[in-house]
Amino acid sequence: MANITNYRPTEQWGGLSAMTDPIDDLFRGFFVRPLALEPHAWGQAAPIRIDVSESEKAYRLVAEMPGVRKEDINVSIDGNEVTISAEVKNEKQADEGERTLRSERFYGKVSRTLTLGFPIDEAGAQAKYADGVLELTLPKSEAAMPKRITVN
Repeated sequence: MANITNYRPTEQWGGLSAMTDPIDDLFRGFFVRPLALEPHAWGQAAPIRIDVSESEKAYRLVAEMPGVRKEDINVSIDGNEVTISAEVKNEKQADEGERTLRSERFYGKVSRTLTLGFPIDEAGAQAKYADGVLELTLPKSEAAMPKRITVN
């Protein structure tokens, strides 16, 4: 089998390699590794971080929502889709003679939609919010629960 080598003409011309090496390094592996951008860098809201657990009869969602007032949180259920949305408001009080040099906190609307495996019983759903953490208990719909049949 033949040896395959990477042809680099800049190695032959000496002086050119100093200019092209940083460019080559930039594109080397570009299509191999995913490019991850921090959402805050582009002025977007950080997504709502959610932990989902499941028992035989219900789902439990725990969402981190720091800086959000309870009145500004909306939870909607449509079949097996759960949408959590909130609005973070800028309630900044500046003292006289003080100016803001940098603000890294997000103000605006955030939303997250999850699709669960079974439809949710909206009547039995419960929500608690304390210390920036929203906890949802979402019982599975009895009509969609798998039925067990005993064999005689």
